Amino acid sequence: MDSKESKKDSLDIAGRIYDVSDYKRKNTLSSGLAKTHEQVSDTYMEGEMQSVVDDVDGKNIEIKGEEAEEERQ
Repeated sequence: MDSKESKKDSLDIAGRIYDVSDYKRKNTLSSGLAKTHEQVSDTYMEGEMQSVVDDVDGKNIEIKGEEAEEERQ
């Protein structure tokens, strides 16, 4: 691949935004965008740092903030 093709591929990836179909795609970029979208959406809707994120794969992931670490000590 020459440098022009590589640069074009990089620009395509850099300009990529989340799409609903990313949940069904199996490539790394789509999976990452879907997970990030899910996490941001869940955190926004929960409105707190100690919320639980519903992962794309159906697992719940607890979000731990700095305050949660201090409370445990």
